[in-house]
Amino acid sequence: MYLGVDYYPEHWNKDMMDSDIDRMLIMGVNTVRIGEFAWHIMEPKEGYFQFDFFDEVIAKLKTKKIKVIFGTPTATPPAWLVKKHPEVLLKDENLNRVSFGGRREYCFNSDIYRRYTKKIVTELVAHYKDEDNIVAWQVDNELGHESSDLCYCEECHKSFRSFLQNKYKSIEEVNKAWGTVFWNHTYNEFDEIPLPVKTITVHNPALQLDFQRFRSKSLKGYSDFQVGLIKEIVGDNQLVTTNLPGGFFEKSFDFEALQEKCDIAAYDNYPVWGGLKEPVPPHAIAFSHDFIRGLKDKNYWILEELMGAQGHTIIGYLPRPNQAKMWAYQAVAHGCEGLLFFRWRGATFGAEEFCYGILDQDNIEGRKYYEVQSFFEDIKKYDEILKSEIKAEVALVYDYDNAWAWRIQPQSTTFNYLNEAQRLYKPFYSLNTTIDVISEKHNFDKYKVLLLPVMMVTDEEIKIRLEEFVKRGGTIILSFRASIKDRNNNLYLGQTVPCGLSELAGIEIHEVESLQEDQLVPVQGRGNFEGKSTYGTVWRDIIDCKTAEALYVYSDKFYKNKACITVNNYGKGKVYYIGSGVGDDVLYDISKEIIGEKKIDFIETAEGIEIYTRTIKDTKCTFLINHTEEDQIALGNKLEPYQVKILS
Repeated sequence: MYLGVDYYPEHWNKDMMDSDIDRMLIMGVNTVRIGEFAWHIMEPKEGYFQFDFFDEVIAKLKTKKIKVIFGTPTATPPAWLVKKHPEVLLKDENLNRVSFGGRREYCFNSDIYRRYTKKIVTELVAHYKDEDNIVAWQVDNELGHESSDLCYCEECHKSFRSFLQNKYKSIEEVNKAWGTVFWNHTYNEFDEIPLPVKTITVHNPALQLDFQRFRSKSLKGYSDFQVGLIKEIVGDNQLVTTNLPGGFFEKSFDFEALQEKCDIAAYDNYPVWGGLKEPVPPHAIAFSHDFIRGLKDKNYWILEELMGAQGHTIIGYLPRPNQAKMWAYQAVAHGCEGLLFFRWRGATFGAEEFCYGILDQDNIEGRKYYEVQSFFEDIKKYDEILKSEIKAEVALVYDYDNAWAWRIQPQSTTFNYLNEAQRLYKPFYSLNTTIDVISEKHNFDKYKVLLLPVMMVTDEEIKIRLEEFVKRGGTIILSFRASIKDRNNNLYLGQTVPCGLSELAGIEIHEVESLQEDQLVPVQGRGNFEGKSTYGTVWRDIIDCKTAEALYVYSDKFYKNKACITVNNYGKGKVYYIGSGVGDDVLYDISKEIIGEKKIDFIETAEGIEIYTRTIKDTKCTFLINHTEEDQIALGNKLEPYQVKILS
């Protein structure tokens, strides 16, 4: 198991390096990541390559048997390159070219930037292709993060039009697919098609969705370009990955597609960031891990795991004693089999002075150092079992076309796609079931339950697959606005909502309402849920039951007794429909009922207690995780605040 730190030896006097490495070794480090922001050190002038500094770094690490993950330095182009070719810089939505001075300022569609990328990556990788101490290459750094996924420059405009021409073949097909007759947007030529930059009111939603697909293709193309360069040189001798940022559904690229050609998925795990008064909830952190594991249906790495408080200009919450260590345990429980903490020592200059590390500027081994040391010492005992495959019977299914369509037209001021995905995920997490988070491209056969949050965009293929899944005995949960749009981001004509799924769900929806900030609608239970109540938020579908049974109904004046939550028997399976943003307690009860029917293992615990079991052959390893600041009991074991115990 790769365990270590992110190390930036170029930030310090060289005479500190030996001490740093010795202290890392004592702490339990066996791997470091280096190099991802050091282009100028490697190529101080165009065409003049020198790797002496990193030769020395790697040699010193090698003597201590510490492995290396090397980042290609393309996230931060050198000043000399931008001075010579300012056109490589991306343009924002207002068509202003961004300035040199941050990071990821470059355009993914720039042929010039690709040319320079090829030179530095080829020279770097070729120099170290026979270095057995390098176990992996990291492509760039957090591709597409911090709004770098969007560019509106001339190169992107030209490439977007080419993308559309390759997809649609003729301008007539574009006009048909987009419905350009609306507002007189009909095109005669591809070169009339605009980018979705600032305009009066809004651009065509079909154009906007195709632009998101184009942006995703742009990022994937650049990533694949680098992966191809590296693999051509090193073959299978060294692994290739890229460290994915957070904000999965807020980005204009498909995470699964981006890392498709990488050998292993990798992620940067920051449960709290600058400006946050508290971390994101435990279920949201778990969701992130399950999402990353689902990208390749196998275990993954974390190349940046938070240890200290973080922030560029505004600092966030300081992880309490043992809390960041607890997050590391949670990560390995969910399938992380290689973990590096960010960072070895906090910087004393530059934009990340306030991204605190294991050591602070005082360079003293304190609480954080010893927490990491104890984590490394403990987790190494479970190396074999933590590499085992995780098998889930519940899967949450997402679709980037759908996520982007919602971002283009959120319909409610309170709508957030990730929140709605986690609304369905949370009750199964709270019952300590094992969950996969996967795209709709994956096979559903191994699952008993599918969660399909706000699946607004559908096509015939997914409808058929869901119908077959339920017929065979599977259970699915749909939530509001399901199946109202096609893949062109246009509403279905002449079909009753949920279009093509109405018979499957046993319902019809003829009226809907968007709920805004602080707008709540009362909801009452029926049958087994008689006497229980909740409120609907964000949205409500006014549901007419056909063959479905109403589990909860609205109880306000005009829609009293109209269904809010339903269940329908279909074939050997069941379909639940959640028509509003209802409370956690209601979804917990429904999820528990489903789990019982499907005979899925679960454990009820107090809120804030997570139990996760890993199995290999006949050996079990159970993580008891206390996410709270109070003493807790889990499976008869006392857990102190933020403590983790592993039972094996």
